[in-house]
Amino acid sequence: MEYRSRASFLGLPLVHVATGRIVDGRYFRGIAIGWIAIGDVAIGVLVGCGGIALGGLSVGGLAAGLLAMGGLATGILALGGLALGVVALGGGAIAWYAAIGGLAIARDYAVGGAAIARTVIAPSTRRLPPPSAIPHPAFHWSDALLLVVIVVGVLMLALSIQARREERASSRQT
Repeated sequence: MEYRSRASFLGLPLVHVATGRIVDGRYFRGIAIGWIAIGDVAIGVLVGCGGIALGGLSVGGLAAGLLAMGGLATGILALGGLALGVVALGGGAIAWYAAIGGLAIARDYAVGGAAIARTVIAPSTRRLPPPSAIPHPAFHWSDALLLVVIVVGVLMLALSIQARREERASSRQT
């Protein structure tokens, strides 16, 4: 599927949406380029959203931009599982100025479980109660069974959707 708005500015469409497609059994990524881009690969001047996203505000598995949010995020302000930037927040945060995360590495300020920087803001050193002192609900087999039923249901739904897509692709080719 592809949508490109009729309105454009400086030669780029205001909105471009491009999803991947299957041609002769091969998958081709949807590449969207515009002011607002959404696709498998999205390059947006203002907003990019997709598996790989580039733009002012970028959201995706791999995101790069001024404000980047994603599994791997790089930018001025980066938020993600692994965040790299001037200011970074994430599970692993590596930053030039300030980093906040489980592992925080920065030149100036770092906050986190393991923090490395000129100035480290660390949690207080008071002792935490042992895990056995934290109340938790008792294990119930019905909860585990419900979880298994939900997971199996979601997998069956995903397989049926995939089968329908394959049927449609094969019917289009004939």
